[in-house]
This record gives sequence, C-alpha cells and structure tokens, in this order.
Amino acid sequence: MDLSGTETVSTMVLATRSRAWSGVSDLIIGDAKRSRLEECKIPITPCPDRSIPWIIGVLVMKKKAKRQSKSRKQRVLTKHLEAINLYAAGIDVGSEAHYVAVPEGLDDEPVRHFGCFTADLDRVADWLVRIGIQTVVMESTGVYWIPLFEVLEERGLEVLLVNARHVKNVSGRKSDVLDCQWLQQLHTFGLLRGAFRPPEEVCALRSYMRQRQMLTGYCSSHIQHMQKALRQMNLLLDNVVSDVAGVTGLRIIRAIVDGERDGTRLAAYRDGRCKRSEEEIAQSLQGHYRDEHVFSLTQALELFDIYQDKMAACDEAIERQLGQFEGHADEADYEPNPSNRKYRNGLNFDVSRSLFRMTGIDLTRIDGICEMTTLKVLSETGIDMSPWKSSKHYCSWLALSPGSKISGGKVLSSKTVSSANRAAAAFRMAAYTLSNSNSALGAYYRRMRSRLGAPKAITATAHKLARLFYSMLKNGTEYVDQGQDYYEQQYKERTLRNLRKRAASMGYTLTERTDDLPMPSMV
Repeated sequence: MDLSGTETVSTMVLATRSRAWSGVSDLIIGDAKRSRLEECKIPITPCPDRSIPWIIGVLVMKKKAKRQSKSRKQRVLTKHLEAINLYAAGIDVGSEAHYVAVPEGLDDEPVRHFGCFTADLDRVADWLVRIGIQTVVMESTGVYWIPLFEVLEERGLEVLLVNARHVKNVSGRKSDVLDCQWLQQLHTFGLLRGAFRPPEEVCALRSYMRQRQMLTGYCSSHIQHMQKALRQMNLLLDNVVSDVAGVTGLRIIRAIVDGERDGTRLAAYRDGRCKRSEEEIAQSLQGHYRDEHVFSLTQALELFDIYQDKMAACDEAIERQLGQFEGHADEADYEPNPSNRKYRNGLNFDVSRSLFRMTGIDLTRIDGICEMTTLKVLSETGIDMSPWKSSKHYCSWLALSPGSKISGGKVLSSKTVSSANRAAAAFRMAAYTLSNSNSALGAYYRRMRSRLGAPKAITATAHKLARLFYSMLKNGTEYVDQGQDYYEQQYKERTLRNLRKRAASMGYTLTERTDDLPMPSMV
C-alpha cells in the first residue's frame, strides 16, 4: 500500500502525537468507515515503523475512553436529578375542586378530581394513605388549603405548603391537571421548599391575635365615623382633646347621645388630666345639632361599644391560650419593666408576666419592643428558633435583609423584598418608635435616618431588633442597653480608626489637634 504523496482523504483519519511519530499520520481503513474530517485535505506522511493493528488498537482505546467520559457525565447529571421523594403527591387546590396527582406506578388513575366538601377531603386522605403516599405538596391558594392541610396532617402525612410564585416559572402549565402533576414532579426530585408553619398551639394563638387585630381595625373605623358626625354638627371636639375615644371624649359623646346640648354642662365631663380648660371645651361644643347626624353618632358609638366587648372576649381567649404553653420560668421571678406602659388598645391582663413565664426572659427590655409587639411576633413565629439556622436566616424570612439581585457580576439592586409578614410589620413599628429614644438603638436609628432617609432607616433598625430578638430567644440572654452616649463614643472611635487607616494608605499620619495649634488659614 503506497501512503506517500498528498491526496484527498475521505475516510477515517487518525491524528496521534508522539515522540516516535512526528507530524500527522492518516490511515485508510476502508470505504465503509467514514471520517469526521471528510472535507479536510491534509498531507499523508508515511509511517513505516507502525503497524495497522497497533493503530486500530489506538482507535479502539480512544473510542472506549470517549464512551467512559460520556457515561461519567451522565452519571453526574443523574445524581443531581435523583428522585428523593418517591411516594410524593401534588395537589392543585381550588375553591370548588381539588386535583390530586400521584406517581403513575401506584394507581391506574394517577390524577383524580375531588370536591371540596368534608367527605371529599376524607376521600382524598383515604386514597393517599391506601396507595402508600408519604408526603404531599400543595400551593397556598387563599384560605382554601387550610381544611385539606389539617385533614392530611391528622392522617400522619407530611404536608408541604409552597408559594405559588415559586412553581409558576415554567410556561404552558396553567391547567389544573398539569399544575398538580408539575407539583408532584418537582416534589419528587426535592426541588420544593415548604413554607414555615408553627406548632398547633402557636397557630391557635396566632388566630386569636389576628382576630383581635381585625376587631381593632373595625373599632378604629367607627371612631372615625363618630368624629365625622361631630364635624358635621360643627362640634370641634377633636380640636380640644387629643383622642375623641379617650376618657373625656367618650364622656362627652355619651352625654350628647343621651340628649345633652349645653356646652357648659358637656365641658364639665372634662377629665382632670386634660390640658384644655372647660371654657375652651365648652366653646368648641357650641354646634348645630341635627337629628340625622345625632343618629349617625349614636349608631357609631353603639358599634364601637360592641367591638370593645368583642375585643375583651378575645383578651380572655388569648390569656387562656397563653396559659397552655409550657413554662420556662416562674412568674414570681418576674421584675416589671418600668418603661412598659398601658395603651388604649392594650390587652386587659398582665401580658408581660405571661410572656416571661412562657419564654423565660423579658423581651420587653429591648428598646422599642413593648408587650404587644412581643406577643404579635411570638404568635407568628413561636418561641422555638430552631427552624432558622441563624439570625441571618431569620431576618431573611422576615424580608428585612438586603436583596441580592446580581447579574453579570454587578449588583443591580439590594432593595428588600416586599412582604406581608406580620412579624416584620411589628418590628418596623417598633423601629419607628425609637425616633426620640435616648438609647443606643435610638441613636442608631437617627444616624441611619440622616444618611439613608426614614424608610430605609426603619428597615435597618427593624433588622437589628430582629437579630436581638432572635439571639435572646435562642440563647436565653438578657438585653442590656449601653445608652446613647456609649453608642456615640463607639461610633466616634470606629470613625477615627477608619480615618487612620485611610491616611496610612495614602502615606499620611492622622494626629489629634490641640488647642494651642493655629487654625489653618483659608486661601
């Protein structure tokens, strides 16, 4: 076989680099096996010291190595997509029907349609338990998921509640059947993360607290209705008292509803702590009384009293629920915090003492955290901080941490994520109350407000409060406020230390100025 010269190679080509074989050697195996380099024209160099069987062996070895490399890549990919939850079910929750999907090998009809009645929910649970399902995933659709979640949890199934936004990123999956199958497939490979749901006793406390918050909102609306009726009669009661629903305001409104029209007699209901005199109050109560406006004022007052009674009933239920928690301290060891004060919409019992028995520490020692704030946060998260690995995870769950929107190696935005978390709202309200505080946290809030503005300062301070709250609950430590002066001194020392480092990096030395040195002249 003559392998000399230059010609077009349209068959398999072997290119091998070695010390003994310089250049590029090509071997024509036959017309049946074509090369990937069919269109290449390369010179053919003779290789008299190599035999054809040796070259064929090299080809076989290269092909085997390529096949092993491809197999290795497939094994790595398969490991990443390993089925974790083999007995998983997905449920698309609706207001009129629920669609349930299970693995195809467990039932002849892997996708079934059920109603929303209690009997239908029981049939869903019976079917899932019978075919051996161990874990179930569903979307948090309104409040429709709550009855089904509770029924499945009572049957011993592991139920995960996921955010609908996290599973809607694939287009073309908008039917009910495809939704439940997509949920089941994602959960099988462990790609879904369940939402946090506190223990049962905390859920009950949370329901009572949310009910009371709703009643408080309704009560506030009727206070506005009373104020509107007074304004329509030109009774400027809100100009002389700070709160029309306070002691003086309610006394005067009840007297007006009972038929009293004399401003002097109405002003006599003034409480001794009121800053305005009786003459000023009497002058503001000289109005134009009309029956329709008095009727509106009467109904608003009656509804206000009704909601006050309902709030008192809620307070009793909350007190009973707090008594069911396991105690971590004796109430006799509780030392009242002198900074705690009573609010008009506060609860009718000693909340701080009950919270101290439940947690073992006094969380109201944190500046800005009152007993109502503590109760709101604990009713949403509970006292067990183990679901969050660290305070950073806790603040991230509260949506108080900076965002991480990064693309192309650049930070596009660090804005916090919008969230309707009630615990985060409580921390934000607590941070806002620190604007006039003489504590270290108050100084921190004012410094951040001067640099970033009020909204970002509130978020930053709420983040710090949440970290303190988490640390106290997890470690059982007490909070000690160092004061505003201590914080300002620490801030001054930190600023000087940074200035010295910056001056040293530029080849200068930062020295403290004494009084005998002359002031630098202005050029």
